[in-house]
Amino acid sequence: MQAIKDTLFLLAPGFEDQGRREYCPECAEIWGLLSYFPAIQHSLDISYQPIGKPRAQMTAMLGAQHQNCPMLVLHAQSPDFEHCGIMQANGHRFINNARDIGLYYTQRFATPAPRGHIRG
Repeated sequence: MQAIKDTLFLLAPGFEDQGRREYCPECAEIWGLLSYFPAIQHSLDISYQPIGKPRAQMTAMLGAQHQNCPMLVLHAQSPDFEHCGIMQANGHRFINNARDIGLYYTQRFATPAPRGHIRG
């Protein structure tokens, strides 16, 4: 039986933009969360996206208006939870920012909640 895995889109660390090497602070926040709770990584297929747009893999799934990283696209069989910013596009459920992804993991994996970030 194949594992149910969500897709996590991140910008790779150390990408080239504006003539210098940079990193995405929200993507780094998610990597920090995954390093705190490595068991979550087993529920994910992680896909690094380029800094430039369009990001073909993301637009194919969600449409051109949804290319933010980090982005968690939930597997069809992954649970729904309230108050964590789940949206829908093209038949997919997704969460488009680090703090709401953290809130989703709080409910799904019983991790601590992101400090100061409350929805609902």
